[in-house]
Amino acid sequence: MAHRAVEPESRQSFDVRQRDQEPFAGYSVIDLVFGSPQFDNLRTALQSFSTEAAAILLCREVTTNLGSRLLVRQIHVMSDPQLSYRTSVGIEIKPEVVAQFSKEARTNDLSLTFVHTHPNDSHREFSPIDDAGEGRLKVFLDNRNSGHAHVSVLLTPDAVAARVIGGDGDVRVMQIGRKVDTYGQGIQVPKIHPDTFDRQVRVFGTDAQARLAAVKVGIVGVGGIGSVIAEELTHLGVADLTLVDPDVIESTNLNRVVGAKLNDIGEYKVDVAARWITALRPDHRVRCIRGSVLATSVAHELRNIEFLFICTDSNGSRAILNQFAYQYLIPSIDTGVAIAVKKSRVTSVTGRVQMLAPGLGCLTCAELLDPDAVRTDLMTDYERQTDPYFIGTGTAQPAVMSINATVASLAVTMFLGAVAHIPADARFQLYDGIRGTLRHIRHDPVAACVVCSQRGALARGDEWPLPTRNM
Repeated sequence: MAHRAVEPESRQSFDVRQRDQEPFAGYSVIDLVFGSPQFDNLRTALQSFSTEAAAILLCREVTTNLGSRLLVRQIHVMSDPQLSYRTSVGIEIKPEVVAQFSKEARTNDLSLTFVHTHPNDSHREFSPIDDAGEGRLKVFLDNRNSGHAHVSVLLTPDAVAARVIGGDGDVRVMQIGRKVDTYGQGIQVPKIHPDTFDRQVRVFGTDAQARLAAVKVGIVGVGGIGSVIAEELTHLGVADLTLVDPDVIESTNLNRVVGAKLNDIGEYKVDVAARWITALRPDHRVRCIRGSVLATSVAHELRNIEFLFICTDSNGSRAILNQFAYQYLIPSIDTGVAIAVKKSRVTSVTGRVQMLAPGLGCLTCAELLDPDAVRTDLMTDYERQTDPYFIGTGTAQPAVMSINATVASLAVTMFLGAVAHIPADARFQLYDGIRGTLRHIRHDPVAACVVCSQRGALARGDEWPLPTRNM
């Protein structure tokens, strides 16, 4: 059996292009991240009490050079036997219960989050009683659970506040699913230019435009589909992009890669895309990674982003990023185009756009990955040479700019539904270019899926390795 060409094993390099400013300073140092519908369920459970209520969360902490993401693994709502008391203005978890969860967190290398409510909406901030209790709790956690960020969350009927326990640092609370919901105080976003985006603001509103300006987006593969997505996101005002691709522009790319010119042949695709973006938006931040996500180091760099577009045609890289999306709770949209030609006649034109996030089924349980192609993609050059079942590198696949652009636009509109909350609800679409039809598919997670279920990779962070190569 012949296999398609795989991404080259090349040395990775990194570059940040930005003019006139440092990386945006408003990003939250610590994010507390729930997979949908965890946060909604927790809020409903705690606010069902007329008195104050509390919960303890166990979280997997992922530390990057930008801060920490606390991925919620377990939620424990405190029952009356676990409380010293509860009233309409105060609540206390028994010390022995705190000690029990502290021990479990220490044993499993987890972080702790303490959640409580103020049922009276007039008390929307942490109270002096909260401050005093957290001061004592900080001393305990510093002795028993050092080395992790621990968080306190306050829920009122219409507000959410979060902070580092015993400190003044703000914490952003996020729920990742069909939509990306963000809560928290003191979270700043880059300044937007209302005149530039006037026509969009008439559709989205200023809050949604600000969210687009703040979200950190990654695009893996900036060829036929990825370059169009990069163009559309830039026009929309997405101001922080990370571009990943190991390849250079070839003459066969000039008919479908946005911004590529004849004299760009031999240039890295990410550099060509970055040059086009910064020419249009000099104040935007563009980070170029000239490498393949088949490499562990490159895949780990993506932990800094908040939304990912998967525009690669390799089964191996798709398998890695499919697991990555659920393992790190980073919502992703996978894209693909297939054009079949038989005896000089086009027999099918198909596009697929699928969001990968908690509550949505993944590529694995949808059986959209070719296991044999994944295996060969993840081999080293030596392993391929010695594998009796690997034959050749396949043939170049047909590609047409207009079809790529159609799929790219579907993906960006899906992104707007998730981040800007426009009324675009589809999360899995199939495009038939011959019939001119668009079909909405529903694919729920399989209960025991190794990738998208609680028993699988979901919210495990660095606890599980990605199926990458150390190269």
